[in-house]
Amino acid sequence: MEKTFKEKYLAHEVELEAIDDYIIAWNNSDTKETLAKFLGLNKEEETAWVEDSDDALFDLLEAQRK
Repeated sequence: MEKTFKEKYLAHEVELEAIDDYIIAWNNSDTKETLAKFLGLNKEEETAWVEDSDDALFDLLEAQRK
């Protein structure tokens, strides 16, 4: 199974801008998953992203990066 955006981001395999590629892949897929699940985001991260900004999501994810 391929890693989610969040898994790859936290592992330093992609940068935040790669989220756009994942959104395009989700839009072009037949998956029944929500976008948040497809990206690997939890509810707090999804809410920050949707209700606040990309920067709010970045801050939450960056705090989890090792």
